[in-house]
Amino acid sequence: MIGRTLGLYLAARFARAILSVFATIFVLVFLIDFVELLRRAGDVANVTSPGLAFLTFLRVPAITEQILPFATLGGAMLAFTNLTRRLELVVARAAGVSVWQFLVPPLAIVLVLGLFSIAVYNPVSALMKQKADDIEISFFGRTEPTQGDTSLWLRQRGQEGQSVLRAEKSSERGTKLAIVSVFVFDLENRFLERVEANRAHLEPGIWILEEARVIKPGQEPRDLDQYRLSTYLSADQIGQRFVTPEAVPFWSLPELAARTAAGGLDATPYHLKYQILLARPLLLVAMVLIAACFSLRFFRFGGVARTVSGGIAAGFVLYVVTKLVSDLGGAGIISAPVAAWGPAFVGGMVGCLVLLYQEDG
Repeated sequence: MIGRTLGLYLAARFARAILSVFATIFVLVFLIDFVELLRRAGDVANVTSPGLAFLTFLRVPAITEQILPFATLGGAMLAFTNLTRRLELVVARAAGVSVWQFLVPPLAIVLVLGLFSIAVYNPVSALMKQKADDIEISFFGRTEPTQGDTSLWLRQRGQEGQSVLRAEKSSERGTKLAIVSVFVFDLENRFLERVEANRAHLEPGIWILEEARVIKPGQEPRDLDQYRLSTYLSADQIGQRFVTPEAVPFWSLPELAARTAAGGLDATPYHLKYQILLARPLLLVAMVLIAACFSLRFFRFGGVARTVSGGIAAGFVLYVVTKLVSDLGGAGIISAPVAAWGPAFVGGMVGCLVLLYQEDG
């Protein structure tokens, strides 16, 4: 087994390299996002540069969390390159240390980093994201420019059956609606009627639709001052409709997913986000293995630039595949565990396979 002194030395080198790359990306993202907020605030009164800088600081952790695998890949390739340039890995291998032995410290580092990002960094960044969204709404009126159909859609359950609500406008986190259309179904999912209303608001266990028109198949439309629609949704559950999975801390995701599903809403994004976070340490391990495949023979065969480009391209391909499979999981085409764990597992296995072919022990 690799010695304690050498193991700690390699672990420290890899930790410094990964954290350096991550810090560099953090600063770049901060500057880019700050400039973008300055552009958006050009025509907004009472918005100061310190306020925008604070808003940017709250937004950046949630953004950089998504590029942590790239920081791991870049830091691992940087560490491997420096160790090879100084002939430290050559000496270690001449002393009988195999590639699998000196990979143990960096793999242990990224596992600890992955667990830390799940248990600590993600909850902190999620809370900062929620605070940033509130501040951004107070500054600009909404969190980001809207495009296309901005209607609110809700699928819910009630005592009489399921219903689908569509509202042109919403306020107070979805508890007050305007220009509402409701498609009502019975307990056996058979269509009953459509309701059009000018306004609607939520009370405990019931939607109150005002100035409503009820359209039922085979009957004349009838106008009502109020139409009452039962619901199992609470104000908190409807408010969750406006909370993205990225703004929910890791420890709250299972409970939020269960409450969302109990209210008849789609909880797939929360299940998927939870599984993606659980799979993050394995994804970081896969990035280190990919970096090792493209970094261990720099000076033995030459072609440094080409090899580095190959490693970056391989990491980018793994990232694209991860996003593609995640989108399939979010659409319900494949299950959330498969969408989250599949790319990381396949990437790690491919990295191990390439190293087995490259190395002799």
